[in-house]
Amino acid sequence: MKSFLDILNITLPAFYFVTVWTYGKAFFGDAQWAKPLRSHLLTSTVALHFIYLIVRTIAFNHPPVTTVFEILTVLAFSVALAYVIIEIRTKSPETGYFILNIAFFFQFLSSVFIRDLDEVPEILRSNFFGLHVGSALLGYSAITLSAVYGFLYLMLYHKIKASKFGVIYAKLPNLETLERMSYSAFKMAFLFLSIAILVGFLWLPQTFLNYSYSDPKLVGTILLWLVYGAGILAKRMGEWKGRKVMILSVCGFGITIFSMTVVNLFFTGFHSFY
Repeated sequence: MKSFLDILNITLPAFYFVTVWTYGKAFFGDAQWAKPLRSHLLTSTVALHFIYLIVRTIAFNHPPVTTVFEILTVLAFSVALAYVIIEIRTKSPETGYFILNIAFFFQFLSSVFIRDLDEVPEILRSNFFGLHVGSALLGYSAITLSAVYGFLYLMLYHKIKASKFGVIYAKLPNLETLERMSYSAFKMAFLFLSIAILVGFLWLPQTFLNYSYSDPKLVGTILLWLVYGAGILAKRMGEWKGRKVMILSVCGFGITIFSMTVVNLFFTGFHSFY
């Protein structure tokens, strides 16, 4: 089984590279052969990645979220899966090149540096741990997608205001579609963060003796969840739309990066075990 994993570990970055290249040929080169092929390639890549994660879980008897480079492969899968959902919902594949480069980068780093761990703390073998961390990573991936679409929206918005109509203007979806794509990811982020927080609250007292609800990572995640919840509420009440929501999506990504870097490095709590 480990030999099969080694083959998949090498194959996955190649699949992502070919998929990104095909999306790029369709977007920048307007290659007619690439347009019907790109979505099929992406579906195959995501399916292969899902098989890899399942086999890895079975082979080592723990969810593949115990090291930084295992987490990177789950992030790559999460980004690609979230994009697939958005592409299907909006029927707009033009932004795939920008999103899938992120998935390729994460998977490439994971494939190069990942190490197999047969022995891990018993806590890391818990299915609740896998659900908790997996939901959080799906939430972070959706936040990333929402921010990318928000950035593309703001870039296109300023180009239109400045009457600069170049390749980006011609190829990207219109502002309304970009807003819809960003907001879809926005709602996905809120949903998956909700699951991660709920599972964490239920699992926490059963697992840690020294847990604290004032843990910096927990507080940061709840604040992020509140920001996205407030954004959804403001959008539904009609108080916010368009540019304001896109700015919030980019700011939410900034808060996420701060939480995953500065908070993890300098403010330790019970989350520091992974």
